[in-house]
Amino acid sequence: MTKVLLVDDHPLFREGIRALLSAESDMEVVGEAADGEQAIDLAKKLSPDIIVMDLVMPGMNGMQAAQQLHDKYPDIKVLILSMYDDDEYIRQILKAGASGYVLKRAASDDLLRAIREVEKGGSALHPAVAAKLIKDYVRRTKSPEQGDSGSALTARESEVLKLIAEGHTNQQIADILGLGRKTVDTHRTNIMRKLDLHDVTALVKYALKRGLINLES
Repeated sequence: MTKVLLVDDHPLFREGIRALLSAESDMEVVGEAADGEQAIDLAKKLSPDIIVMDLVMPGMNGMQAAQQLHDKYPDIKVLILSMYDDDEYIRQILKAGASGYVLKRAASDDLLRAIREVEKGGSALHPAVAAKLIKDYVRRTKSPEQGDSGSALTARESEVLKLIAEGHTNQQIADILGLGRKTVDTHRTNIMRKLDLHDVTALVKYALKRGLINLES
């Protein structure tokens, strides 16, 4: 059972998410908070597996809370659920330690899938968010670095890397490539180890440098 803490300053929105998660046999909403400070207090008391948190809230916002939660309770995963898809928000919140970023306009199945992906140790990015990261990187980078370790990846690992960078979850990658979920998990671990990259943002940047992502698609 995945224990989830909901953090959003709108009670009606929390109520809707609670109802959605409560209908799932593998999820339990253990608490609710209206701002970042309450989230940190409840994280200590309730020890949730995942905190589903809004980004913009009064008092301590999601950005600040995610950073403190990452520092104090690194085993607790933070999944941002926000209406904003601004490049700067996305970059900063992932840098702060969030494990995923889902847009509030996404379908309910996308949120459930993201929670399960993060709970298993993966990262979850809405495809639109992944696209934002790629475009942001294009603006910030003049030329790719030379002499990287891309040749160390197998053909299958390169396929998996491309799909990760496009925003697919591990389960989606398994379905696309006809592999088992555990096999994809292993490929993902090996890719990060070989490239010495440790989050989705870094993988997206690397895939762009290697030409694995088609920006025109």
